[in-house]
Amino acid sequence: MLSYEFPPVGGGGAAVVYGLSMELARRGHKVDVVTMGYRGSPRRERIGGVEVRRVPCVRLNETHCTMPEQATFLSTALPYVLGLAHKGRYDLNHTHFIVPDGLLALALKRIRGLAYVVTCHGSDVPGYNPQRFLRAHRAIAPAWRGIVNGAERIVCPSNGLRDLLLQAEPRAHTTVIPNGIARDRLRPDVPKRNRILVVSRMVERKGIQYFLRALKGLKLRHEVIVAGDGPYLGTLRALAGELGVDVDFRGWLDRESAEFTELYETSQIYVFPSEIENFPIVLLEAMSAGAAIITTKGTGCAEVVGDAALLVEPCDPEAIRMALCRLASDPDLCRELGAAARTRPGRARSCCCWPTDRSSPRCAAHADPR
Repeated sequence: MLSYEFPPVGGGGAAVVYGLSMELARRGHKVDVVTMGYRGSPRRERIGGVEVRRVPCVRLNETHCTMPEQATFLSTALPYVLGLAHKGRYDLNHTHFIVPDGLLALALKRIRGLAYVVTCHGSDVPGYNPQRFLRAHRAIAPAWRGIVNGAERIVCPSNGLRDLLLQAEPRAHTTVIPNGIARDRLRPDVPKRNRILVVSRMVERKGIQYFLRALKGLKLRHEVIVAGDGPYLGTLRALAGELGVDVDFRGWLDRESAEFTELYETSQIYVFPSEIENFPIVLLEAMSAGAAIITTKGTGCAEVVGDAALLVEPCDPEAIRMALCRLASDPDLCRELGAAARTRPGRARSCCCWPTDRSSPRCAAHADPR
């Protein structure tokens, strides 16, 4: 496994790599993970039967990594993985993120003959996050296409991401495999509190600013907790102060911590207003915990929740506000949506303030299997 993000650093993609690695090891496979070193993390450790190898590089933050920092990882990881492939008899290289890790995978194939598959996670696909990576994707377009076409298969966790990838490279060999979560990861039967929870990496496209604007002037009996870190956190804190909304910003939380688990298991409502997504793990966690969910239509979020949530238009504080009002005043609906999320897909739902929209993308289980 090659992935520049692996716990304790990274977000949902790192959690996917962790879960897949542990399950493969549980099934008797020998799994080596090569990832970035970070501060006090051990250079080498064995976790659940998985050998985790962290190479020296420059990384200054747990939640986000700049392109120059990624370049330092590539420079030290390349000779390291070439050495591993020379010594060990690997059957397959499963790489996560087309860039930067796909560059390592392509080099391994050309030099050592090791075949690879790649799981893409979002921003490694052109057009997914153009605000940050438009110029970068243009600059590396030939290398990007080389990585994609050199792979045995490109795994896309959502139909939306697959369609975006095929726009950039129609010849890509793709397959859609949605992200998953252990059903016993979180307990749905814990009594819920009057709490609205947001867990996210704090970047602008996650849409937390629209959620904060939706709270302005609302008289709810619910506490509001926003957990997560990232470069946009300072802006969000300032916005909450400017709007006069009472929000408890918890910062970064370890997914394995008791606090993280307690927040999910006891929160009545979960909100994830992202503008664009792949197949977010945070929604799977909220569904597993039996929360009533508000998230965005026309995104990878809709593929995750299907009909077991209230869907709103992206970037629309008023729509979020109406959905919040409906759930906060209807605990029976919250319980029904929470139960539907656990047994996904559930019954069709729309907020009483807007019409049912049948044009939203269907869930991965019922989508075109191409």
